[in-house]
Formats: sequence, structure tokens, C-alpha cells
Amino acid sequence: MADFGFAKFGDDDDNEEDEEYDPQCIQTTMQNKIISSNKDLIGVIFYGTEKIENPNDFKNIYVYMNLEQPGAERILEIEDMVHGGYKKFGTKYGHNESYSISEALWACANMFSNLPQKVNYKRILLFTNNDDPHSSNQQLQRQARTKASDLNETGIDLELMHLQKPGQNFDVSKFWKDLIYTTDDELTELPNPSEKHDELLTRVRTKDHKKRALGRVGFSLGKGINFSVGIYSLVSGCPKPYGIKLDKKTNEELKSHSKTYLKETGEVLMAQDLKKVQTYGGRKICFENDEVVNIKRFDVSGLKLMGFKPRSKLKKYYQVKPGQFIYPDEDSIAGSTTMFTALLKKCLDRDVTPICQYIPRKNNPPKFVALLPQKEELDDHKIQITPPGFHVIILPYADDFRKVKLDDEAPKATTDQIDKAKELIKKLQFQFSSENFENPVLQNHWRNIEAIALDRDAPEEMTDYTMPYKENVQKRAGRIIDDFKDLVFPADYVPVAKRKAPSSESAAAKKSKVADAVVALDIKKEAQEGRLGKFTVPILKEFIKKEKITANGSKKADLIEAINNQYGIAN
Repeated sequence: MADFGFAKFGDDDDNEEDEEYDPQCIQTTMQNKIISSNKDLIGVIFYGTEKIENPNDFKNIYVYMNLEQPGAERILEIEDMVHGGYKKFGTKYGHNESYSISEALWACANMFSNLPQKVNYKRILLFTNNDDPHSSNQQLQRQARTKASDLNETGIDLELMHLQKPGQNFDVSKFWKDLIYTTDDELTELPNPSEKHDELLTRVRTKDHKKRALGRVGFSLGKGINFSVGIYSLVSGCPKPYGIKLDKKTNEELKSHSKTYLKETGEVLMAQDLKKVQTYGGRKICFENDEVVNIKRFDVSGLKLMGFKPRSKLKKYYQVKPGQFIYPDEDSIAGSTTMFTALLKKCLDRDVTPICQYIPRKNNPPKFVALLPQKEELDDHKIQITPPGFHVIILPYADDFRKVKLDDEAPKATTDQIDKAKELIKKLQFQFSSENFENPVLQNHWRNIEAIALDRDAPEEMTDYTMPYKENVQKRAGRIIDDFKDLVFPADYVPVAKRKAPSSESAAAKKSKVADAVVALDIKKEAQEGRLGKFTVPILKEFIKKEKITANGSKKADLIEAINNQYGIAN
């Protein structure tokens, strides 16, 4: 669970815009955290206030909010603070220059140390527009540096969110450089503060996912040549959160329990009382649970190299399910990184993809996979954008292919139509990346939930960016679209007109059709040969009704069982 510490501050400068900026960042961050990772904890401390409230009785420090999970009540309080503005804040909390940065950081550290549970990540965001708060007091400066060093040693990150005054620069070298621990020893200036605050003020209604390995498996290149890799999921569907069932009287969360009963006696069956059944040729074949486990087990889990294929031979439509990503796991087998890097480099140099047998876990069936090599990419600041590794593309078996019969006599496009279509495609090309588009269903869901929780009259307006920009399309290719329609469609074609649906049969006609089908069938012969499963439920029901057979249910399996019992055929 990530921990998120906030330190928010009030200065005595008459800068109302800065004073409103900080609560807005806090409010937006809390709203984002509720959706992205609602178990994260957030705390808020004001320093430089006339009002004092903290466990250590530090001067001019006010603990507004202890570390807790963000909720609607706190968000509304901070929203009221934003709307109240600078003067209301000053009236309620006041301003006083007699504060100590060391004591403010100490108060934050105490909030972390008093947590009953363990957290994975601790961070303090420090808001200020003063680049030299203790310019005339060397002792307070030394204390602040010492406390910042203590925070760094205990794993608490300190991040400065500086606010520049109009017409002035924020000089980090005056005071803050010695408090901020970074890998850059030449730090003399901070990134543009507007970028940091814009990032905090941006509403992002997206669920955070834990970035951890799904599993760790061995990779065998041949006899005695093995290393280890971690399996990661880069793409996975993000559904709406499941609804929780509550008691309608007490609103308490309900827990569901399921039990399996014997149909004849009502006896409760345990797991060891159950068997698995597979019907083959009309006969039910039973398996014990351990037999089912052994049937599913083929080999040890891992990747085994089968050979290499040119990258051009890998068809994009061969992927039968979302792929995975592998990266070396040095902890399991020493030297894995070196061997993995060598394999990746050679695959990139020769433009080939390894073909492997892949068993994710010991009870999973084997799959053929293609490992698509990916080169590491860095941005202008030498920060990794794309990690080096292999994408695991799961390939289909022969059984997975589907044959589609197409009408060979379908009308063919003319040369003019093809040329005009090419021109249309060229005009409507654009830069596209799925990462730039949020799921409108999820966005609408979260907006409605938030509106109810915060007592809004209506949810925040949403723009669905998945809808085509019709004005832009018309501007770029309007004339070509009209020409294409003239070439393809007849002169009297109306795009908005829908084709009439074929007239459906009446219920009486359908019933008569089913009855005729039953008369023409020898159901007893079909049952003896185990072919009842190919008939539809209406036909089976009509036969049972006609022969006055008693069935225990209306499902297809129940109907087949009743017919077999009627003719004394073993199920």
C-alpha cells in the first residue's frame, strides 16, 4: 500500500492566488486517489499559521488532517476552503513567520511513524513560494538540513512544490538544494512549477495497478542453458468495480456462501464427495479430482526454445489472447540478465522472433508463443519510455482456426472506386494511440458516483473523445467522401434509411414447424446412438409433451436424461 504525505503551508505574503492553489491541489489529489488507489493515506499539515494544533506542540504548525483514507467529507471541507479564499483562511488559521521547517518536517515524520500498518512508499509534498525561509537564522537552517537527512535515511521522499511569485525566480540554491535529495548533484534549478501543479490539478479517473510480476519461470535455450525471467501483464481489461450487496435494513455488507446439495435427498456434499464427468458417445465417464489434476499436467512450467522465425512471418491476427511481457529475473538465477540481454540483442540485430513452448504454471496446458523483441527507448532526459524485453505473443493451434466461407460471386469494386478509396484513406490518416483515450463508460461511471458522494446536482460534464470529430473529417475529406458515395452507391441511395427487417414467423407457425420436425424423427433411434444433443430444446420439449414423459427440469440436459430414462438407455 502506497503512502502519500502532504505538507501544505501558509505564508504571510499577500498572494491570494498561491494560497488557493495549494488546497486545489490537495482536493484534486484526494479525488484522484479515491478512484486510483483508495487504500492510500493522505495527511495535510499547515505551517506558518497563528493557530497551533499538533501532538508535539510545535509553534505555528497546524495538523489539519492526520494520515487517513480520503473521503467525501474531507473533500467538501477543502472545497469550502478553496471557495473561501485567502481572507477566510487567514481568519481561521492566521499567519505567523515564527516557524521552523525542521519542526514541520518532524511533524510529518511523526505522522508516518504513528501508523499502525506498514506502508511501501512515503512521500512529503512541500508547498511554498519562499526560496529562503530562514535567511537570518543559521541554526534553523542546520536543523532543517539535519531533519531532511533523517527523512531520507528512513525512506521518506521530500518533494518541493514551489510557487513562483510574479516576476521572480525561485532560487533553489539559497536553501532548498540541501534538503532535496536527488541523483543530480548539479541541481541548481527546479522544473517549471506550473507543470508540477498542472499535473496535480488534472483529474485522472483511472485505477492504478500494482506493477509486479505475475510469476517467475525458467527459460531453457537447450540442455544445460537456463536462466530466469519474470512475467508481466502490460494490457488487461479494466472493468467497472463490482457492486457490493448490502442488507436493505442495516446497510451492512453481506457475505455469500454456496453449498452443493444432492438432488434426491437434500444432503450437503463436500468437495471430496464430488467427481468430474465428461459425456462421450452418450456415456458419462467419471474422473476423480486427482485424476483431473494429472490430466492437466504436462511438464514443468517455463519457456523452452523451439527455434527462430523471421519477424515478418509473425501475423498480427494470430494473437488469440492478450500478450505478456518478460524481463530477466536476476534473483532466481544469477547471470539471467546477461544471457537475456545477449538473446535480445541478437534477435533485434537479425530481426527474428524466438518460437517457444510456454507453460505458465504447472497445471496449465502448453502453448506455442512468439517472443517479439523490444528495444529500450529513452526520452530527451534519458528517462526510460519503453523497457527492453520480449512481448509474449500467444499463438493459435490448428483447432483454434475458423474457416469463413465467403461468397465468390460478390460484386467487385471497379478501378475508379479503388482509387477513390485510396485517396480517402490517405486524407483521413492521423496519429493514433490507445493510451491517449480513456474508456468513456468508466469515466461516466466515476463521475456519477462522485456526484452522488459529494451531493452534486449533476455529474461533471464528460467529453467522449472516442466519437469522430465530424467537422474535421468533413473539412479534410468532405469532397472526396461525396465523390466516393457517387461512385459506389446508386443515385437514389439514402444513407439514413434502414433496410426493412424480414417478416418474422408467427408463434403458431413456429409451433407447427417444431411439431412437423418431431413427427419426421425417430427419437428412440437418435437416443440409442447418443445424438440427442444435436436437437434444439423446443424439439425435445415437443417430443416429451407428445409422449407424456416426466422431466425433472427444463434444461437441455434434463430433457435428454428424461428421454434416455424413458427408453432405458444408460446416461
